[in-house]
Amino acid sequence: MAKICAITKVGSVVGGRYSNRTRATQFNPCGSIRRYPNLQRKKIYIPELKKSIHITVSARGMRTIQKNGAFRALKKAKII
Repeated sequence: MAKICAITKVGSVVGGRYSNRTRATQFNPCGSIRRYPNLQRKKIYIPELKKSIHITVSARGMRTIQKNGAFRALKKAKII
């Protein structure tokens, strides 16, 4: 299963580390790092459908569900 939020569709990104010691040099020995979103597996009850579903959602996606409502957010993300 991919590490992608079901609501916001955000996935991992590759970022760089850059130490202060090598800031003036021409190369970056620190390499790159993959950063993952804060994903949680949640069970969400949808009162309009009278059922609950399990989704993998990020912390920002949970805020979106809380703001817009479960049915509206999941319908916009094409989950239901």
